[in-house]
Amino acid sequence: MKSPALIALLVFPLAVLAQDRGFPKPDPEKAFASLGLKILQPDGSVYRMPLEDWAGARQRVADDPEWAKWIAEKRATVDAWMARHRDRREWVGGRGHDFVSPRDGSFLVWTPDIPGEEAPKLRSRTGHDVEITPKIMGGWVDKFRKQHMEMIAEAARFYRLTDDVRYAAWVASQLDFYADGFAAGAWPVAKGHTGRLGVMPFNDGVMLTRLTEAARLVFDSPEAPAARRQAWLKKLFLPEFEFLDEASRGFHNHTLWERVAQAQVAMLYRDDSLLSRALDGEYGLHRLFEHGVTGEWFWFEQSMPYHDFVMMGMQPLLVFAGLTGQADRIRHEAAIVQNMMLATLQIRFPDNTVPNPADSAGTQRAPSGRLGSNYRTLPTTLGLAMAMAGKPSWDKLLDPPEDVARVFSDTNRPSPEAGDWQKKPAARGEATLTGKDARATSEAGGTPAPLEDLPPVVSRHFETTRFAQLRRGPWQVFFHYGQAGRPHAQGEALNWSAYFGKTRITADPGNVGYGSRLWSDYYTRGLNHNVPLADGEGQNPWHPGKLLRFDADAGVMSAAQPDYREGVSATRTLRIDGDALIDEATVTLAGSGARETRLGLALHLYGTPRPDTAFVAVPDKEFSRNRPAAFRYWKQVRSAPFRDRAAIDVEFPGGPVLRVTFSVQGGGDFTLYQGSSPDLPPRRRAGFYLELPAGRAEATVTTRLEPADTGAGSP
Repeated sequence: MKSPALIALLVFPLAVLAQDRGFPKPDPEKAFASLGLKILQPDGSVYRMPLEDWAGARQRVADDPEWAKWIAEKRATVDAWMARHRDRREWVGGRGHDFVSPRDGSFLVWTPDIPGEEAPKLRSRTGHDVEITPKIMGGWVDKFRKQHMEMIAEAARFYRLTDDVRYAAWVASQLDFYADGFAAGAWPVAKGHTGRLGVMPFNDGVMLTRLTEAARLVFDSPEAPAARRQAWLKKLFLPEFEFLDEASRGFHNHTLWERVAQAQVAMLYRDDSLLSRALDGEYGLHRLFEHGVTGEWFWFEQSMPYHDFVMMGMQPLLVFAGLTGQADRIRHEAAIVQNMMLATLQIRFPDNTVPNPADSAGTQRAPSGRLGSNYRTLPTTLGLAMAMAGKPSWDKLLDPPEDVARVFSDTNRPSPEAGDWQKKPAARGEATLTGKDARATSEAGGTPAPLEDLPPVVSRHFETTRFAQLRRGPWQVFFHYGQAGRPHAQGEALNWSAYFGKTRITADPGNVGYGSRLWSDYYTRGLNHNVPLADGEGQNPWHPGKLLRFDADAGVMSAAQPDYREGVSATRTLRIDGDALIDEATVTLAGSGARETRLGLALHLYGTPRPDTAFVAVPDKEFSRNRPAAFRYWKQVRSAPFRDRAAIDVEFPGGPVLRVTFSVQGGGDFTLYQGSSPDLPPRRRAGFYLELPAGRAEATVTTRLEPADTGAGSP
């Protein structure tokens, strides 16, 4: 079947209106039906009601030495925490992203030892000591408080498992502590912020989900009589509900966490009026999913870690709603979440990593680990295999995935809608439901995933998400040509990532913590991405861009950014021609800017350029002089002058040798800089920066990547 050719298309107003009016997502439960992965419930829904079998859990612990060992270790951890650690009202919560090294932006190693009291210094993940500052201390408090509240929920689970009222008493005392603190106005607020327990309202939302879960588990204990439960509502949960209601405005991943927390408060106390406010308000959960998830089932902020963060936020609510008998209120959203978990399968690279557009920390993998961690509520054959092959958890103890799989196997047959790519239902069923041959992992959940039966990756235009993808011959190319909204947008429109066979050629590395200067100076700027540049800068502000052409049969995609920067427009065409990938980037200046502006292009490769005597070393200070701050972070820079074209061979680890040829349309002089550019710390990449002399009103640079004359060809 031929793909649609020459699709032309979205203009700026239409893209903006799509988010303003909501992204069309008809019949979410029917999406991805051809994959044959979803497990439908008797009522036709994808949303399964979770079980919480405490009696069965006790029996499993009694009968199975592995479960007994796991519970003993967990209990020892909880007991030790209860004995030693306490929150303090005078601690000012900061941002977790501030818990980073000022030197390289890497995150610090967190322990519960109090900085300055029990730990004189902190240590970075890249191996150096870091002095304690108020900003870093605030980041430590944020992580401590979240961990403390998770331990409160853990203690509540041990009360239900063991009937030891000691756990319920400690949980109740901690809820009293926070409630009394709110009633007394004792929580200090970080300067310039409004959060109570955390620096921002959404931090309160994250923590509140854990406190409501803990409260639910001890609600029927002797330690939680009606008067005490009402005191928690009056002094803690209602004030937080109202605070989050006032603080939450706009469509954002933060707002989702805040609405989830509000919904759990309402469900805990079975208050329909509160629940309606959380779900049906102007920025309620229903409208968040309408406006926040694109027509291709991606979170509109485009960042894959934030896409995952939204799924992570919904996970406790899906269970909470099911266990409290209120799942019908979020059935539609549950179906959307399941599609979000499956969406990344469409854009995975050959090594099962996924592209890294927008502001993100680290690289995600597909299949998403959320498929495994959500097996209780949104079961899929893939997710059940991941859950059964994964580590022990409370979910698995209370609601074993083997039982879910057994029910599915007894009541389901291969779907007549199954796609051609998975025509072996018997073998596939065994592999999927037993977790055999599970090799891949997902950063989100860290659980194995069977790879044999994943759907193929194909060329596709993701219209409302502003992505496009070509899969042809040895090449797979992901094109991020615009944004769907302002949150987490970076100077990276027209960026691209590519694999040659199984070899990673170029990819967006992601970002460091927000508390690092490298975040604002480098990782969010144009020089960090494969984009055209004007005076060393990329796109600003965000713009949805315009797809000019998408032809999967011809292996061509082209897009424009008409307002790339003030007075600057840009276009890019990516073409796969046999073993060659050809990139054509054009930058155009308006008005008189050409007299002073230097046009250029950045490219980053995960290979090693072969030595070339034409290049000479450039001192770091000379390279960064009179250029944006981003240029300070390149090291070991060398340069060479060229006219018309330049070619460099680049060796890739365990893969091909590619010849990278830069050429300027119409000819002319240019300087090519090559150096060590930052990847995520401590890794580095091979960076190229091509710069043309000032005076050009327009420049088109063509970059051609193809196997060098070394016998390396298609993999």
